[in-house]
Amino acid sequence: QVQLVESGGGLVQAGGSLRLSCAASGTISSINVMAWYRQAPGKQRELVATITSGGTTNHADSVKGRFTISRDNAKNTVYLQMNSLKPEDTAVYYCNAAIVAGVVSRYYWGQGTQVTVSS
Repeated sequence: QVQLVESGGGLVQAGGSLRLSCAASGTISSINVMAWYRQAPGKQRELVATITSGGTTNHADSVKGRFTISRDNAKNTVYLQMNSLKPEDTAVYYCNAAIVAGVVSRYYWGQGTQVTVSS
């Protein structure tokens, strides 16, 4: 059974930093694209950043220059370094990964971790 487990969320003041982690576990053959999404109260879930298995990254315009996605393929883990946080970054952050486990290839979601930025 494949699982994604996030950690690192919390409460921080505006201008502060947080680092989110998401570790995949289970009988994994390979992990392709990994991503972070977020969902603020009353809003749709939005894509924050993606990273391929080769390390190519993409970041949403709203976080460019402040957030950085990275991954450790040996640990099946994706990270999101968040700097210069703003109150509008407050949301539940979810990781997502395209995982091949045996003959099954599908996207998996983590359970989410709350990030709250106070002004």
